[in-house]
Amino acid sequence: MLIHGNFCNGIAGIKYGSLLLRYTTFNPSVDFFMKYKHLFFDLDHTLWDFDANAKITLTEMYSFFNLESRGVAPFETFYRHYIHHNELLWNRYHKGFITGEELKWKRMWRTLLEFKIGDDKLARDMSRKFMELLPTRNRLFPHTIEVLDYLVYKNYQLHMITNGFEKIQWTKLQNSGLDVYFKNVVTSEASNSLKPRKEIFDFAMLKAGASVSDSIMLGDNLDADIQGAINAGIDSVFVNHINTTTTLQPTFTVSNLKELQQIF
Repeated sequence: MLIHGNFCNGIAGIKYGSLLLRYTTFNPSVDFFMKYKHLFFDLDHTLWDFDANAKITLTEMYSFFNLESRGVAPFETFYRHYIHHNELLWNRYHKGFITGEELKWKRMWRTLLEFKIGDDKLARDMSRKFMELLPTRNRLFPHTIEVLDYLVYKNYQLHMITNGFEKIQWTKLQNSGLDVYFKNVVTSEASNSLKPRKEIFDFAMLKAGASVSDSIMLGDNLDADIQGAINAGIDSVFVNHINTTTTLQPTFTVSNLKELQQIF
């Protein structure tokens, strides 16, 4: 297993057991593994398995709205189109091109259009039902609770920065048992900012009493989380569940949450 790290200039490396960390400049007077005090996590697609929870919810909705009888078939195609449009619209939301309300109902509307159904009312009804059901799901990525317990035991201060909606994200946290781990939860809705903007990170660090030097962002989204951390001047961990490639240079990259125990 290889976890990559990228720090500033030049290329160097350090062996820690079987773990090889690649970095640029290393100050031996600094305890490398205790550099960080404040860990800022993303929620969706990082700890809380959005796609799995969305699939459970959409399966229930598929029956509730009798979508098969409307020509929305098969379910797997419906689900695939939803995931595609959800990702596209979240990207537009991250960049400030659309509002949160537009995101919520247009992902359903655009999914229905794939089946030649232009029904605004149905799309909005589906959006409301989806937002009612989704936060009650509690599917997490493997090792989430184990790793959070480990980090708390190691006395790290855990916080969250999420582009989600205040009520929805808190409901997810409470229903999945994650709320007890995080001292501060900053949502885009409550902070009036969005990752990757520097302002939301500054707000979160101020609220946590953290500094740039002792903070690190952990997330799956290259634009919102990794570029956001770069914008804020803090280190980052790219939680690369889907083994994607990138030209960005996060401080560390892991392929699953268990590997975080070899960084912290």
